[in-house]
Amino acid sequence: MRVIGVVDLLGGQAVRARGGRRAEYGPVRHIGRTQIRAGDALALARAYLDELGIRELYVADLDAILGGQAETSAVPALALLAVPLWLDAGVTTIDRARAARALGASYVVVGLETLRSFNALAGICAAVGGDRVAFSLDVRNGEPVVDSAGEIADEPAPELAARAAASGVGNVIVLDLARVGAGVGIDLSLVERVREAAPGPTLLAGGGVRGPEDLRRLADAGCDGALVASALQDGSLSAFDVTAAQRSQANVSR
Repeated sequence: MRVIGVVDLLGGQAVRARGGRRAEYGPVRHIGRTQIRAGDALALARAYLDELGIRELYVADLDAILGGQAETSAVPALALLAVPLWLDAGVTTIDRARAARALGASYVVVGLETLRSFNALAGICAAVGGDRVAFSLDVRNGEPVVDSAGEIADEPAPELAARAAASGVGNVIVLDLARVGAGVGIDLSLVERVREAAPGPTLLAGGGVRGPEDLRRLADAGCDGALVASALQDGSLSAFDVTAAQRSQANVSR
């Protein structure tokens, strides 16, 4: 099981996400018992890597996702940490996907909540390589969050995942915004249904991971990795837990 450390950026600061209510997000001040300068994204990422053994980072540029100016200073600095970097920055076009790659993103995340059409997704995959594109299946309490100005119909989440896979993405992320930072666990039933509908892409899940047992359950549900923030920041997942999860993935790969 891949454990991917999440850095949520808002106003240039690393913030603690809570239930998708972005107006309530405050700066991250510690990871476990280690204090960091409030909102210091680079310090947070280094703590993930050095203290918890995280090997991949997921950066959500919330300003860009909300339609504002994209963060162009923190992302390149995080990319210099030399681990795979997943960047969710409101990418909806080929130009923005290429810009994300130019900033240092290993993987470009295209979120359902900002995507206008699956034709646009297919174009992005063709331009930068589908193996470098992740479709974020954004839901709230299990219900898909679609752009009201776009062309994507309000379909069940597994069907949307299947359409994304058909568009060429190499990765699918199940992300329940209502569960982010809530410590209520991930909707395993939804993860299982998405895996069945889209068996090909790498499958990640985020929003609600509480501890090592949730990682084991996700693996049993067919998930390849988890996006984690709160459980790492509050100490619910230790370096031992992260290493154990990563070893289980390595054993499966063999």
